[in-house]
Amino acid sequence: MFVNEPLIDIIIPNWNGADMLADCLLSLDKQTFSGFRITVVDNGSEDNSVALIENDFPQVKILRFNENKGFSVAVNLGISSTTAPWLLLLNNDMEIAPDCLEHLQNAIERYQEYHFFSLKMLNFHQRDLLDGAGDAVLKGGVGYRIGTMEKDSEYYSRDRDSFGACAGAGLYKRELFKTAGLFDPDFFAYLEDVDLNMRARRCGLKCRYIASAVVYHIGSATSGSKINGLPIRLSTRNNFRVLIKNYSLLMFIRFLPSIVVYQLMWVLFSFKKKMAGPYCRGLLEAARDPIPFSRKRGIILNHQDNIPESEFVKLIGEAEKEAVNSIMARRTAAGKTNFLLNCYSRLFL
Repeated sequence: MFVNEPLIDIIIPNWNGADMLADCLLSLDKQTFSGFRITVVDNGSEDNSVALIENDFPQVKILRFNENKGFSVAVNLGISSTTAPWLLLLNNDMEIAPDCLEHLQNAIERYQEYHFFSLKMLNFHQRDLLDGAGDAVLKGGVGYRIGTMEKDSEYYSRDRDSFGACAGAGLYKRELFKTAGLFDPDFFAYLEDVDLNMRARRCGLKCRYIASAVVYHIGSATSGSKINGLPIRLSTRNNFRVLIKNYSLLMFIRFLPSIVVYQLMWVLFSFKKKMAGPYCRGLLEAARDPIPFSRKRGIILNHQDNIPESEFVKLIGEAEKEAVNSIMARRTAAGKTNFLLNCYSRLFL
C-alpha cells in the first residue's frame, strides 16, 4: 500500500469508532490504485481504536490526542503532518468502492484546473439512495449535500461543477489550504467545510463532482443519531460563525430575507424535535462571536486572491438554486408538497 512518493495522503479523523474504522480500512486495502498512504488522527478514543490499528493495520500512521479536539483540529494535524500533493479526507464511517481512488487519480489528470473534488456518497444501508453528490450552500449560511435521500439517477452519474465538497469525503489539492487556509478550529465540528468551501470559492478555487468516485456512508455514526443535542447546538452556533466570518455587510443586507427565513425554519425544526435547550445554548455561544469572527472576516475580505464580490454572490445564488431544486425533487418523490419552497423560489431565487 505504501509508495515512496504517494499521490494522495488519506486522512481519517477518529473518535471511538473502532467498529466502523475496521471496515473503512479494509475497503482501502482493496483499492485498484496503490499510490496513497493512510493517516488516522485519533481524538482521544476510549475504545480499542488505536490497538486495532496497531495490531491489524500496521501500515497506517497514527497521530494521537489525549482528548477530543474536534474534527477541524484533527484534520488540520493530518494535513500538516503529511506531504502528498493531494489529500483525501474521509470520515471513519465510510466504505470506499474498490476503484474509487483510481477514478480520483483520473480526475486529477483530467481536470487540472480544479483544486478540490467531491465524491459520490451513497447510503451505506440503501445503496440506491444518495447521501450526497457535491455540496451546495444556502444564503442562510449552511450547506446542503445535493441529492441527499434521492434515488441515484442519470443526472448524478455525470461529472459536473460543484460549489464545494463535503469534508467527510473530499479530495483537496494541498495548494488549496495554502491559499484559503486550513479548517477553522473554532468550529470544532459541523459546518467547518461550509466555511472552507466559501473561503476557497472566494479565492477563485474550483470544485468538481466526480460521479465515478463512490463511497458508502453510514452517517452521524460518531455523534449518534442525526437529531440530538450536539449537532443542534454546534450547527446553531456555527451557522452564525459562517455568516459573520464570510459575509460582508452588503452581502448580509442583501441576503437578510433568506437568512431570516432559514433561521425561522431552524427554530421551528429544533423545537419540534424537542431540542430547544441545545438550540438556545448554541445561540448563547454565538452571541460571544461577533468581535473575534469579525476580525477573521477582515482577513478574508482583504485576501489578495479574491474574486469580485459580485461574482461570489452569484456563485452562492446558483448554489442555493441547485440545493432548493434538489430538496424539492426529494420531497416530490416522497409524495410531499413544495408550496413553501415554491414561494421561496419565486421570491428569492
